Amino acid sequence: MADVVVARLPLPWRILPHRSWHRFRSWLLFAVHEPQREAELDPAIVRRAQDHDPQAFAQIVRFHEPRLRPLAYRLLGDRDRTDDILQEAYVKAFRSLGRFRGESSLSTWLYRITYNACMDELRRQRPVTLASPADGPERPSALADPADTAVERGDLAAALAALPTEQRAVVLLVDADGLDYSEAGQVLGIPPGTVGSRLSRARAALRAALGVEG
Repeated sequence: MADVVVARLPLPWRILPHRSWHRFRSWLLFAVHEPQREAELDPAIVRRAQDHDPQAFAQIVRFHEPRLRPLAYRLLGDRDRTDDILQEAYVKAFRSLGRFRGESSLSTWLYRITYNACMDELRRQRPVTLASPADGPERPSALADPADTAVERGDLAAALAALPTEQRAVVLLVDADGLDYSEAGQVLGIPPGTVGSRLSRARAALRAALGVEG
C-alpha cells in the first residue's frame, strides 16, 4: 500500500488543544494515499508540456493535483463544482504554460490559476456552504482517532466555512499546505504582510468560533 503523505505544517497554530488539533488537521489536510515522490518534477517534463505535449502535461497534473484539489474543494464546498473548476484551471494552465518563465515555482503558478478560477466561480455562483468532512474527498480512515473528541468535526467545518473566502484561502495555503507568506502572497496576489494579517484574523476567528482561548 502506498505511504500516507500529508502536507507539512510550518508552525503549530495553537488554535486548539492537542487532541482537537489532530482531528482538525486530519480533516483539513485530507491526507492522501500516494507514492513517495521526488521533491521536484523533472524539468524535461515541464519543457515538453510547454511544447504542448499532452502526456507531459498530464504528468504535471498528476504531480500537483493532490494539493490543488483540496484547496479548490475547501473553497468551493462541492465535489462537482471542484471537478469543473479544476478542469477549467487545467485547460487554462495548458494553454498558458508556454509563457511560464519560472519567475515563481510551477506549483505556485498552478495554485494561483486554481485560486483565481475558484474565486471567479464564487463570484458567478451561489455562496459556498462548506461540506461536512465526511462528504469531502476520501482520506485514510487511520487518521480518524476516536479519542480526539474534544471538538466535533461539524463545528470545525462550520468554523472554517464562516471565514471570509480570502481568510479561508490563507489558512489552507499556509497552515494546511505549508506555503510561506511570500509564496502564499504570490498565489493570492497580495503582499506577505497582508498574508500575515489575514492569517492572524483567521486564526483568532477560528479560536473564537471553537471556544478556545488564544
